[in-house]
Amino acid sequence: MTLSKKFSPFYNLLIFYIIVSIVLRIFLVFHPITQSSFVFIDIVKIFTLGLLSDFFVFVLVSGFLWLYLIFISNSKYLNPTGYIIFGLLVALLLYVSLGNTILNEYGGALPAIGITFIAIKTILFGLLLFLPKYRNKIRFWLFTFVIFLYVILILQNSISEYFFWNEFGVKYNFIAVNYLVYTNEVIGNIMQSYPVIPLFSGLFIIAALVTYLIVKRSKNYIESIPAFVDKIKISGIYLTLFGLSFLAIPFLATRENSQNIFANELEANGIYRFYLAFVNSELDYFKFYKTMPNNEVYAQLHRQIPATSGENILRQIKSEAAENHKNVVLITIESYSAEFMKVYGNEQNLTPFLDSLATKSLLFTNFYAVGNRTVRGLEAVTLCFPPTAGESVVKRKDNKNKFSTGNIFKQKGYNVKFMYGGDAFFDNMEDFFAGNGYGIVDKKAFTPEEITFANIWGVCDEDMYNKAIKVMNNEAKENKPFFNHIMTVSNHRPFTYPNNKIDIPGDAKSRDGGVKYTDFAMKKFFAMASKQPWFANTVFVILADHCASSAGKTELPVDKYRIPAMIYSPGYIQPQKYTNLMSQIDIMPTLFGLLNFNYQSKFYGQDVLKSDYKPRAFIATYQDLGLIKDNVLTIISPKQKVNQFQLTLKKDQKTAPDFQIYYDQNPVIKERTDLVKETISYYQTASDILKKKKYQKVN
Repeated sequence: MTLSKKFSPFYNLLIFYIIVSIVLRIFLVFHPITQSSFVFIDIVKIFTLGLLSDFFVFVLVSGFLWLYLIFISNSKYLNPTGYIIFGLLVALLLYVSLGNTILNEYGGALPAIGITFIAIKTILFGLLLFLPKYRNKIRFWLFTFVIFLYVILILQNSISEYFFWNEFGVKYNFIAVNYLVYTNEVIGNIMQSYPVIPLFSGLFIIAALVTYLIVKRSKNYIESIPAFVDKIKISGIYLTLFGLSFLAIPFLATRENSQNIFANELEANGIYRFYLAFVNSELDYFKFYKTMPNNEVYAQLHRQIPATSGENILRQIKSEAAENHKNVVLITIESYSAEFMKVYGNEQNLTPFLDSLATKSLLFTNFYAVGNRTVRGLEAVTLCFPPTAGESVVKRKDNKNKFSTGNIFKQKGYNVKFMYGGDAFFDNMEDFFAGNGYGIVDKKAFTPEEITFANIWGVCDEDMYNKAIKVMNNEAKENKPFFNHIMTVSNHRPFTYPNNKIDIPGDAKSRDGGVKYTDFAMKKFFAMASKQPWFANTVFVILADHCASSAGKTELPVDKYRIPAMIYSPGYIQPQKYTNLMSQIDIMPTLFGLLNFNYQSKFYGQDVLKSDYKPRAFIATYQDLGLIKDNVLTIISPKQKVNQFQLTLKKDQKTAPDFQIYYDQNPVIKERTDLVKETISYYQTASDILKKKKYQKVN
């Protein structure tokens, strides 16, 4: 077999991919949104360096094709090898179908996906093994399907790039990554915005025709399967190109340096841009959102946060009373909506302990999470900073040495730790907290004897609290105050926990069970803590990281961001209900006020108990950035969009107690320009400060 025949599936698909890339670039150059003229060098770079980048990207994404092709053989079906392999596949299928695998621990659709994949692999291998007369025909159709899959993905990607350009005038960025997170909303938007049936019908017809042509030119590979030595040669050439691609693609990306932004975007490879957006987790506020002159937005910010000056947000917080260096334990509870608790209106009695604790605490009844992911909640209580566009600062590369609550405590002589029942490597938590001066206590710090139950997310909350008590007992011996931030894990899918703890079995995988077990474990923690000598000198801050669900009829459904929050310290914090609107970023500055701390602050969060506090709250997704104020929700979004909604109490809530707050959201009749400017001022300045690296700690 000649070299060209050995590589025929690769180069025929490559030729198709390059043709599609050329056509796509031509369409984008002449697209109405591409409001730019190009000099000759721009055109040369777009259609040379751009296509060269496409070549190397194709090499990487054809890795699955290489794996499929090199494992095509007849020898593996010979007796007894074929029967051994088939037996192992059947055993694996039975194990994942009937056993309690890691897929079951994770829950969701993953077990079904895993079982389906292994079942298909087992069935296909069985057909090829037991039907040797039809082996060539079955292999031909499998080969055709693999080629069709590549063709349809190439076409689908080009269409997606076109429509993304049609929306934003750029190749993929973090918004595209965000679309994978909000799949239901995105699919619904596509169904409503485009002629989906004709579009996809045409797509499949074209894909079928192209597949026919490529298979016709490439089927010699399966008709005359390369020998083992030939496969080694193929693999050597492919792996060499594969390794070269890792160097070439980033290098070519650095050549996207024209003064013409459109030229850079057209030169870029969309798939690689998607990868960069996924890794870097940022969305350029100044490119996609409505902006105002910098001096104007900082002046606007100054009106909301007194004592800031120009672009300098550093200010001095002073107390009239003596500082109180009590121990502080901050507990952020996984996925705990306010509506789970009786004190907020729930009638199921899921949280008897927390409801009891709320009556003995400073309870914040109108409290909103900034986002809908754990990393957003952690960012809010650690940095006291609005949620900027893109991913949380926790997951960004530039996430170290920030101005943090931990930094304030360290300046006061505290031991500072982050405690997590899982592996803190997940979601970049370890990198973030360690990079901001926190000691880390996570699952890796547990001995086998300290773990009584664990699932995919980590040890159960009881085990985490037992460990926390041990750590705090040791810290208390050092004659230094401690600040420990505990992140719980048990109230998370698959909602498994030890049996015989509550009236819902631990293997029922029930959300109500997760909520009740979280409450049960916290009750045990406080029972243990109350017996320790350090308890009387400790303040406990308890709140959720985010709600259990954020789906709603609008971009930012306000009710889906309301979470419980309380500060408990018997004998020090007087029980009361604080009913004014406040944000998750305000909880720690409010605590510092209760402790009479004197400190320099860069926080956007404020002490809500001060007389100059102006009630407002921030809520956001990865791209929709909202401000709640004066019963109006203002949302700024990419493409310089601004939407405002009037928040009115639902009819059946108008006579309810203060802690039952559910809103109807309707478009405002007349735009509140003042609130639009205020919203922009918060998010634009926050983005500017992060971009200029001005939110670093004060030494």
